[in-house]
Amino acid sequence: MNKDNFFLRAEDDTDFLPIIPINENENEQDKNLIIPDFLPLLPLRNTVLFPGVVLPITVGRDKSIKAVNDAYKTNKLIGVLAQKDANIEEPELKDLCDIGTVAKIVKLIKMPDGGTTIIIQGKKRFTLLSIIEEDPYFKANISLLPEDGGLEDEDFDAYTGSIKELATQIIQLSPNMPTEAAIILKNIENPSFLIHFVGSNLNSDLSEKQALLEIDDLKLRAEKLIELLQRELQFAELKNKVTNKTRTEIDKQQREYFLHQQMKSIKEELGGESNDREIIEMKKKAELKKWPDTAKQMFKTGIEKLERMHPSTPDYSVVYNHLDLLLELPWHEYTKDSYNLENARKVLDKDHYGMMKIKERIIEYLAVLKLKGDMKSPILCFIGPPGIGKTSLGKSIAHAVGRKYVRVSLGGLHDESEVRGHRKTYIGAMPGRIIQNIRKIKTSNPVMILDEIDKIGNDFRGDPSSALLEVLDPEQNNSFYDNYLEMEYDLSKVLFIATANNIQNIQPALRDRLEIIDLSGYAVEEKVEIAKRHLIPKQKEAHGLNNLNFKISDKVLEKVIENYTRESGVRELDRQLASIMRNQAKEFAVRNKLKPTLTLHDIEKILGTARYSNEIYKTANMPGVTVGLAWTYVGGDILFIETVLSDGKGEIKLTGNLGNVMKESATTAFTYLQANARKIGIDTELFNKKMVHVHVPEGAVPKDGPSAGITMLTSLSSAFTGRKVKPYLAMTGEITLRGQVLPVGGIKEKVLAAKRAGLREIVLCWQNEKDVKEIDSSFIKGLQFHYVKTMQQVLDIALQ
Repeated sequence: MNKDNFFLRAEDDTDFLPIIPINENENEQDKNLIIPDFLPLLPLRNTVLFPGVVLPITVGRDKSIKAVNDAYKTNKLIGVLAQKDANIEEPELKDLCDIGTVAKIVKLIKMPDGGTTIIIQGKKRFTLLSIIEEDPYFKANISLLPEDGGLEDEDFDAYTGSIKELATQIIQLSPNMPTEAAIILKNIENPSFLIHFVGSNLNSDLSEKQALLEIDDLKLRAEKLIELLQRELQFAELKNKVTNKTRTEIDKQQREYFLHQQMKSIKEELGGESNDREIIEMKKKAELKKWPDTAKQMFKTGIEKLERMHPSTPDYSVVYNHLDLLLELPWHEYTKDSYNLENARKVLDKDHYGMMKIKERIIEYLAVLKLKGDMKSPILCFIGPPGIGKTSLGKSIAHAVGRKYVRVSLGGLHDESEVRGHRKTYIGAMPGRIIQNIRKIKTSNPVMILDEIDKIGNDFRGDPSSALLEVLDPEQNNSFYDNYLEMEYDLSKVLFIATANNIQNIQPALRDRLEIIDLSGYAVEEKVEIAKRHLIPKQKEAHGLNNLNFKISDKVLEKVIENYTRESGVRELDRQLASIMRNQAKEFAVRNKLKPTLTLHDIEKILGTARYSNEIYKTANMPGVTVGLAWTYVGGDILFIETVLSDGKGEIKLTGNLGNVMKESATTAFTYLQANARKIGIDTELFNKKMVHVHVPEGAVPKDGPSAGITMLTSLSSAFTGRKVKPYLAMTGEITLRGQVLPVGGIKEKVLAAKRAGLREIVLCWQNEKDVKEIDSSFIKGLQFHYVKTMQQVLDIALQ
């Protein structure tokens, strides 16, 4: 019997799987199967398909691929016919047998090399009547042949017993066939399927198999099969007898010599000993490598294993890539730090304007490193709104310190293996991103930016932020373990700098390992300097305007910042300046000259009418309307809170897409107002006769946070007393039922937002005075601050 036909090699497995049907009694289930009179044809070169038998077929011819694809998309039925001559590449009608089998395509697999493999199961025999189409593939008119008879014959059990016995003997005499095949034969109960299954796997000529398929009577088909099996059994016995006679005893030494010679011959046939050269080169590199003893021992073990393997084995590339990683990692290779503090300060000042707090922190780090010579690198984390320069600041730090710079983007990372690496047992395994970048940068002490650490994903594949706990702990990262590397690596000399927009989104355990440095938004004055020093030169170069002299005055830049941007960073400002440069490039290309100075009128023509205006605050002059300050992930912002009284039953309604915290602030403010109505000068009867509606405009934007308490209370008090709120006044702070004002965060962002919006006075809790003092006084020039302890003080200041 033919081993190649009898067994199908399973994908990604080294065992063999017998070709058995999904259900050997499936022919009984197929009685209701509707087979059309017209079917696409699939010619087979080297085999015959019998009803009930499952076969894997590799489809290579274009016509056959089209026929299979069309059949699979419709009823999955196709007519299978054997070719009379397997050497004919493009068979015609005369080259095909007249009788074949209707097959169902059980599975269609697209192979990586572009081919197609299908698994088909024979259903019913048919005879070919005529060909109705030849292009793009054969389509024929068929007629189903009658069901096999003879199953009722009392002698039929003897036929099936003889078939099983003969097939079992052949399997036992064939050393290449597994013993499981005999068990499979024994368990087949359907007589029709047994004949078809054994017939399909016969080691006979295709013509004999075709003749077997064409016999209508099942009993006659069984007799023919037994005849063929007896002939094959005689051949197997003769072959086994000859093999036993010619076998000689070979001792151990001779056997080993023979195998070595055979391996040598195989290698020569495959093109020589190229792998030996690779191994020799690796050994030379290893001799010059300075690495720890553990890495040295691991390399020695791996190279010995590689020498024993043949390059064609799957594990060869796994071991080779691991050894290559060991060789390329910079185990004890460091760049020399620059300890020139004045030069470092100049580099930082040149690349970034402002940010004094961070610059001082870097200078302190260098000073300690200069005195001590070695220290564990701190894990810095820059928290701030987008567009403020957190990532580019990391590059400047690397330049100032004299180290190499590498950036790892963590935004959307959801697989823990991206940090720790994959185990080598997986297909396509590779080191984690940390080790990959260390390998790429060729130094063990780079400045590594972990960008967007607050946007790490978390799903069933693991929690990458938890995997970062070891990386970002100065006490642990000297022995960071990568799953692919399979040993510890020292990351303690790496200067890690993380960036994030929102500290609340960082896992608490991870946040505890970081040295948080807040980057607040820029004031208008800072943005003007940044535009002059960095953005305008960059955009001029990007638009080919380097050699053209035209100026944008500070006054014009201020108008661009105030009227066309509303942000903490400078990203939108950069885009607006790019629009101006594009216009200037167009003007020069058309007229070959430019105005020496751009005016406000020119800016309005280029950028259009102003997007933002402070005029809106002049209209907020009715009772019940107050201006609050809020912190958002893009910086500070201002918001209105409006209160209106209407006839009702003393209820309070809150609208404006408010979160739970703001709803609680409004409820607390309303309760405080009711409790202190006489003191504030409010008629208590109003609470029973009026319904209160508090609204925060722009309802589509979610709003929440513990800083709107005093704004809510001022708005309610203004509505109930009928007294207007002082114009150009903003406030932020939380309240208690006792009337105390509590401090809040994000003061610098909120104050700068108020300045951008054209407000003149700000009410804050007295405990926030220290936060205001940290802001450069030139940035808040013209703003008046009121520091309060109680709500009564707020109302005395705010209400006219």
